[in-house]
Amino acid sequence: MDTALLIEKSILVLLLFLVSLGAAAYMTYFERKLAAWIQDRVGPDRAGPFGILQPIADGVKMFLKEDFIPAKADKWLFIIGPGIAMFTALITSAVVPWGPKLHLFGRDIVLQVADINIGILYVFGVISIGVYGIMIGGWASNNKYSLYGAIRASSQMISYELAMGVSAITIVLLSGSLSLTTIVEGQSEVWNIFYQPVAFLIFFICALAELNRAPFDLPECESELVGGYHTEYSSMKLGLYLFAEYTSMFVSSAIMAILFFGGYNFPGMSHFSGNTLAVLGILAFASKIFIFIFVIMWIRWTIPRFRFDQLMHLGWKSLLPLSLINLLVTGLVIAYKNGWF
Repeated sequence: MDTALLIEKSILVLLLFLVSLGAAAYMTYFERKLAAWIQDRVGPDRAGPFGILQPIADGVKMFLKEDFIPAKADKWLFIIGPGIAMFTALITSAVVPWGPKLHLFGRDIVLQVADINIGILYVFGVISIGVYGIMIGGWASNNKYSLYGAIRASSQMISYELAMGVSAITIVLLSGSLSLTTIVEGQSEVWNIFYQPVAFLIFFICALAELNRAPFDLPECESELVGGYHTEYSSMKLGLYLFAEYTSMFVSSAIMAILFFGGYNFPGMSHFSGNTLAVLGILAFASKIFIFIFVIMWIRWTIPRFRFDQLMHLGWKSLLPLSLINLLVTGLVIAYKNGWF
């Protein structure tokens, strides 16, 4: 790797890190404002104009609060748990293509940290590691509510990752590649949502469960488990768990936009070129991500949570069979079009 490329990728990693953290911080503000709007309240309005500095105030509060470890907790695992959750949430975005190429300083800059040919497998692999942060934190807390929350999280993720993975396979069949860049480029004319609406619906529902978002927020169900797997956490360790959830929401929205809504593609993009196309592509991608985030938050504040048995029933007896049937139908249609029978 030449020096210029190394510098370019280092700057991109730093920007992606800052954007992810900034997005996670202000998603908390946006969610509180959205909840207030739905419930006919005002929401944060004290820290800065319209409460816009509230995320900064919350961050300072997290850093300044007392950081304690329960007497009978496993100290090192208690510390490692939130770190794993945050680390996996951040590195998932490494394979996301954020826009077309930019031409700066005489170079074509690819807005993607790593364009690997197994991008989808990388995403699912990292997501599956993220549950270890929750499991370790819940177990190390030496608290029955934390442990119940961790067990729920692991059961939930195992159940819904299957249907999510099968629905993603249909997109792989359509595009003929595991690379996220290739999948985006294949949607320059028609987005995959028009070919695979059922797969998108399954993927979206499973994403809510993977993110522990309502109505699938059973691992941190306050009415039953106090706070779930992070009951014993305080200060910035709790902050890391909360930031990991919002960062994962940001990245998951990006993945859904890539797989089903064309990523940075937008109608009429053939009329643009160069840096103009790159900037418009980035804005189009950001708009799709924002819409997904809005819908996820909207669902949280309008739909009550499932019972745990209902959640498992939906995953194993409804979504998984439906995703397998959709995969079979997709495979047969592709085989027929290619003249294989």
